[in-house]
Amino acid sequence: MVIKGQILQWLQRFAALVEENKDYLTELDAAIGDADHGINMERGFKKVMTQLPSVADQDIGNILKSVSMTLISTVGGASGPLYGTFFLRASTVVAGKQELTDQDMLAMLQAGLDGVIGRGKAQLGDKTMVDALSPAVAAFEQALVKDQGMQAAMQQAVSAAEKGMQQTTPMLAKKGRASYLGDRSVGHQDPGATSTYLMLKSLLETIAIN
Repeated sequence: MVIKGQILQWLQRFAALVEENKDYLTELDAAIGDADHGINMERGFKKVMTQLPSVADQDIGNILKSVSMTLISTVGGASGPLYGTFFLRASTVVAGKQELTDQDMLAMLQAGLDGVIGRGKAQLGDKTMVDALSPAVAAFEQALVKDQGMQAAMQQAVSAAEKGMQQTTPMLAKKGRASYLGDRSVGHQDPGATSTYLMLKSLLETIAIN
């Protein structure tokens, strides 16, 4: 079970990880994009942190919806709409909830993934955040099928996300700004997959310490 307080801690931890890795994410994006992924994500989550206290007493669905609206309005490039859609779709399946069961968490992650795919029209192998998020959700679900519990499932999801992130390096980009580079996009890790890994890693860390 994950309670609302842990969701708030997750968002705070993710914001801190984004700030910590801002230069790294921007460096990754400089190779195949607009060199602004870290800068945009940091700006967006800094704004999320200023808004969070005003919605902290609301249910998990409303908290995630607030995150979505903030990211869409403050993050530039593709990141704002994609992360905004992730949190918006996630919010709809946990509306009214103060705590999340294992199945609630799966539904939340799956809805977020479906939203990202629907918005960005990317599939596995296109060198996007989907390459980290999709295997993570699949690994989480498989762990639950084996009755492994929330923390073990999240550990497997993060391992899958990390592997997916690393596997974007040799890929040819088929979506976004990176796709314009053609063969020159090969040999660079995708920044969106990297920030997705950080998002899931921060969720695991939050679950693990509580």
